[in-house]
Amino acid sequence: MMIKTAMERIGIVGAGMTGATVASLLRADYPGSKLVVLDKGRGVGGRMSTSRSMKANSFSVDMGAQYISISEPYKERHGRFHKELITAGVLAPLRSDIEGNKSRDPTVTHHVAPQGVSSIVKHFLNQSGAELHTSEQIIQVDVKGDKVELTTESGERYQFDSVVLTMPVPQILQLQGTIADIINSKPEIKQKLEQVSYSARFAVGLFYNPNTKLSYTWGGKYIPEDPCIRFVAIENIKRGLNNPKLGPSVVVHTNGPFGLEHLEQDKNVMVPMILQHLRDVLPELPEPDEIKGHKWRFSQVHKPYEGSPGCVVLNEKPLIVLAGDAFSRSTMDGCIESALCTKDALQKIPLHKV
Repeated sequence: MMIKTAMERIGIVGAGMTGATVASLLRADYPGSKLVVLDKGRGVGGRMSTSRSMKANSFSVDMGAQYISISEPYKERHGRFHKELITAGVLAPLRSDIEGNKSRDPTVTHHVAPQGVSSIVKHFLNQSGAELHTSEQIIQVDVKGDKVELTTESGERYQFDSVVLTMPVPQILQLQGTIADIINSKPEIKQKLEQVSYSARFAVGLFYNPNTKLSYTWGGKYIPEDPCIRFVAIENIKRGLNNPKLGPSVVVHTNGPFGLEHLEQDKNVMVPMILQHLRDVLPELPEPDEIKGHKWRFSQVHKPYEGSPGCVVLNEKPLIVLAGDAFSRSTMDGCIESALCTKDALQKIPLHKV
């Protein structure tokens, strides 16, 4: 069992949109600090993840967030982030048709990530220069003097001067160690954390080899009446890409009630059922060359933390901050808002030796 420690270390748990943006902001503010990002997944992105085929030579699929909607208030507040992503080619205007989209607000603009939605997260992570550890599930958080110690499922320990936790709130509430005592000692915060809720859904990616042609002209389609399926996207059309060397790919999302009803079912059990519903919705869809399923136990935030403060300082010395879209709203801009709140929290409470 190893204990990794160093001075001027900031630990960020969660390599999703909030964690990546926090890391990028802190790198600018604390250039001499050691930033470490840990995530339980095999890759980065969190709920903005992109999956690639192991068998078919096809476009990747966005298993989580599908496209980015930017509303008027955030265009000014977060304009520098949006401009940076567009200039870098990470974001591009959504030009394909999304059938059944109820959002008719002319002030809202929609964007796609041509290289997959996880490229947004990767952009900020790369910018941060943070040390990244994947497949590391944190199960325990302890205050040890002026340090915060994180223990992983494999028994490895990391020590930091400050820690930012960006995972879904139910996972924060499951953490062992002194963090549980700290939460219990703050009944108002504990109650608000326990009231946070999420929708659940399944996602299925279908991958095709280059010789397959799909007849659809839309990039995405909402399915309002189906008991199972909520949304289908043709990835290459959605992203406005045309590469004859890559086959098309399709992603299917179930609706909230279906996800909740089957939440405890294994994803591999659910995939055939979801595909049967998909055949009813799109009967002409050919058999894919590869299928991937994913269960989002914590999909979009259904009920955020009361007051949507952006972040919550759980402990001051050493600093433990709770962040993520649960403390703002379930959008890219909600994650940026939470990251900015976290940056402010760290600025107000001086870091040890940073």
